[in-house]
This record gives sequence, C-alpha cells and structure tokens, in this order.
Amino acid sequence: MRHRLPRAYAFAAATAVVLGVAGCGTVTPEDTGDGGSDTTSSDTAATGDGTLTVVDDAGRTVELDGPAERAVVLNSYGNEFAQAIGAGDRVVGYDRVSASRLPYLGIGDDEIVSENLQEINYESVVALDPDVFIIPRNGAWQEATKQLESFDIPVVVATAWDFDVFHETVDLLGEVFAEPEGAAQVSGFYDEIFDLVSERVADTEPVRVYWETEEPYLTGLPGSGFDQIIVAAGGENVFGDLDISGDQQAETTVDPAAILERDPEVVVHEFGPSAEPTGQDRFDTLADELTGRAGWNGVSAVADDRVYVSNGWATSGLSKALGALYLATWLHPEEFADVDPGDYLTRWAVDFQGADFPGSDAYIQKVG
Repeated sequence: MRHRLPRAYAFAAATAVVLGVAGCGTVTPEDTGDGGSDTTSSDTAATGDGTLTVVDDAGRTVELDGPAERAVVLNSYGNEFAQAIGAGDRVVGYDRVSASRLPYLGIGDDEIVSENLQEINYESVVALDPDVFIIPRNGAWQEATKQLESFDIPVVVATAWDFDVFHETVDLLGEVFAEPEGAAQVSGFYDEIFDLVSERVADTEPVRVYWETEEPYLTGLPGSGFDQIIVAAGGENVFGDLDISGDQQAETTVDPAAILERDPEVVVHEFGPSAEPTGQDRFDTLADELTGRAGWNGVSAVADDRVYVSNGWATSGLSKALGALYLATWLHPEEFADVDPGDYLTRWAVDFQGADFPGSDAYIQKVG
C-alpha cells in the first residue's frame, strides 16, 4: 500500500527571487493542431551529465536535471497517476481541485499553488523549489513555461485525463520520476481491464446509453471521454450523432425531449468526483430526481430498472477504464456474470492509491 509522505523543504531567499513573478498566469491559446504525442521510452534519453530528456504531450522536448525528486502536479488525474506509480511522496505542490477530490493525499493549504489549471500562483510554485512542474494540455502550460523559465523550473505537459494517450502519459510520468516499474504496473492494470471488456463485448449488439455528467441534461459528445467509454463498453451514445466542436472534453446540454425521443436503454448520471463518500442522501436525491423527470416513466432504462448513479472518482478513475468496466457489466450482464467491477475499483483505491476504501456501494449505485 502506497502512502503520500510529508516532505520538509527549504528554499533560501525564495521571497526575494519571486518578487518579479506574476501571482497568476493568463491562459495562452493552445495550438489548434493535435497536441498528442507518441511518447515512449525511446523518446527519453539520459545524458552523460545526468540530465534527462523527455518528449511531453505537447510534442515538446524537455530537459530535466535528472529524475524528479520534487514536483508540482496540477490536475487530480495526474496526481492519481503519480500516486499509483509510486511517486506520490515526491509531489510537493498541488491544485485546490486535487486537494478537494483526493483527501487521502492529506494535502495542506501551504502545498496548494493554484485554484485550478489556469489560476496559478507562481510565487508559491517557485518557493517550493520543484524539479519539474507538470500540467495537462488544457491548462496554462504556455504561460507557466514563460513564468518559470527564468527560475530553471521545466514544465512538462502530461494529460492524465485523456483516454487516448493513457499509456503515453503513464510512461512519461514513469520517466520523469524514474518509476518505470510502477508505470508498467499501472499500465498492466489498465490493459487487464480493457482486455477483459473488449473480449466480452466483441460479439454483442450495442446498447443505447445516455450518460449524464454533473448537471441535468449535460452529456458527452463524440470525442469526449464519456463517449469513448460508452463505445468501448459495447454501447451506443444516444447523442453520438452530435458533434459541435471536436474537443476531447466536448459536452453539451441537450433538450429533455430529445432524450425521450432517443429512448436510452441504460442511463448513467455521474456527479462530481471525490474520494470522500458523499453519503446515501446524495444517491437517494439523485435517484428521485432522475426517475421523477417528466416523461421518464416511459424511457426504457427507467421501465427496466437500468438507471445508475455514480461518483466520478470511481467511474472516471484510471482514465475512465473503471467506468468502462462498470458500464460494460450493466450493458451486457450475461457476458459479465462472473465479473464484479467493484473488485477492480477496490484494487485501484487500495493497491494503487493507498486510500481507505469503504466499499463500492459508497460510490456507485443502481437506482431502485
């Protein structure tokens, strides 16, 4: 079981050297091209002077003084990955969202350097004296690169929320922290899940799915992680014909009447992620709200008791691999009769996150 360990740190004259640094960065528009990369072990090189060169998710070649011993990691998914590969004790700075979603990391206020992926306090970053600053590509990485360059703090773009670059991201973090074995274990667990899912759903007919995230009638579009796990689980996104932006996190609020017309066979409502259980009242309230919507008594999913409510920490965990497994068991119960997805969630929580785990029912429940 891995646990995050507190680190003592000192950065002499930090206050003096950061006076010229802006407290918060503004977001520089991202490149409109494909920000991904095929980062593999061949993209990393250790030089004779001990420095380490990696290629990040923005396709940039970044040189580090060596494997990171002190890192600032923004984004909860990135912090989950760092913990999972065995590098959680080397993270010294976080965003507030990570602190909220991952209470088992024990993040203190003095370790929070940003409110989110854009509002970054660079004075706080510099004061922590990190070897590397890690941020996903939908964060203000261009601004961070400019602000931290004069302090010799390299910025690495690693996008842990992106289903499409899971292996590249895990490998990249394994290289940055010199944890290749830990990275291989995480990748192996992910592959174990998707090998199981793909094998079992291979000869099944797609089942119509409406996946709602956080807000009423807010759903994922093609290219989003939610659409990807629906397809991977042997489902058909009932709004899969909509494509308003092509963004990998594209979501839109749909007309309630359109849901009735498309008649999903399975409905999933995922609320905001938090490893802290939200209590049974949250599930009961959402269940009543979903099934009580006008006209929903005629929706196939409601009539057949195939409505599910989940905490996003569980179903979006491990780049949504856990969500894909849960969904596959709901869509194709006969093919997964011998599979308990809760066993996999338990492994992720206990073995890879070192978190106390109250049981899968605290995070995912069937309505009714």
